[in-house]
Amino acid sequence: MIRKYLTLLVATMMLLATGALSATAAEITVYTALEDDELAVYIPAFEKKHPNIKLNLIRDSTGIITAKLLAEKDNPVADVVWGTAATSLLVANEMGMLAGYSPKGIEKVRQGMKDTRNQEARWVGIKAYVTGIVGNTIEMPAKKLTMPQSYADLIKPEYRGALVMPNPASSGTGFLTVSAILQLMGEEEGWRYLDKLHQNIAMYTHSGSAPAKMAGKGEFPIGLSFAYRGFKQRDSGEPVTVAFPTEGSGYEVEANALIRKPRIKPEAKTFLDWAISDEAMAMYARVYPIVATDIRVGAPKGWPTDPMSVLINNDLEWAAKNRQRILNEWTRRYDGKSQPRG
Repeated sequence: MIRKYLTLLVATMMLLATGALSATAAEITVYTALEDDELAVYIPAFEKKHPNIKLNLIRDSTGIITAKLLAEKDNPVADVVWGTAATSLLVANEMGMLAGYSPKGIEKVRQGMKDTRNQEARWVGIKAYVTGIVGNTIEMPAKKLTMPQSYADLIKPEYRGALVMPNPASSGTGFLTVSAILQLMGEEEGWRYLDKLHQNIAMYTHSGSAPAKMAGKGEFPIGLSFAYRGFKQRDSGEPVTVAFPTEGSGYEVEANALIRKPRIKPEAKTFLDWAISDEAMAMYARVYPIVATDIRVGAPKGWPTDPMSVLINNDLEWAAKNRQRILNEWTRRYDGKSQPRG
């Protein structure tokens, strides 16, 4: 009896040592910049599909998630990154932080929305988020303002102090908007434009959704945000309308990646498989008409019939390569109007 007990004890200890019975074996840490109201839909769907995998979710704005990820380069905490800017992941990949993994179904993902430079993909996109102008339909007429339709409109003197937009150092939406302006206009003219825009900005927020929320509440007449959030505020009953700049909207690919660690958990790969599955893509597409596969859905009200038509020709690799230089220059010029950090 004692021998049988000792044999069982040794076998159990060996299993624990290999992680087979570890309480944390089926738990993965996921860094994400997806919106809270999106996660409220996506997470239950994953848990229903994979009840034995526990997600330790760390959610923040793109800039904060990126800074946290890069700061942990030598001692990574995250197992996977989900729905964070592809430009951020390109920076992380240059630092050797991403492991190669091509999730099941990657062949369905559009060119330009996945890594094709490596045999095993280092990042895979799920959807695109797009710059939108969000205006309060009560506050604008009260202040004798019309809804701006273009970048050119936004620098008109009548909008002095009426605009809020995200700080690109802390917000992915802020960075994609600034990057779009620099790519559209060229850097020299782009910085001149941003100087003029700065004169009309009342505040730079640390969240991409905050300008749309502020416009919805009437705190400011107009916010530069991402289009999804403006439509979300409208659909909740707030008096806002959304426009896409006629010159073309900046956009960013929200993407996933596997973090390079001494031990990569199989559950992390299972999660990444699910995150580009038809089930997940169908959920993304209900609110984001530009997704990484050819899932067929009608564009939400307010989008053009062809959602791709509002996008600029965005060079993600240029944006990633020049990201820190752009942020340093932006901060030097404009950070004085940034919202205090709470």
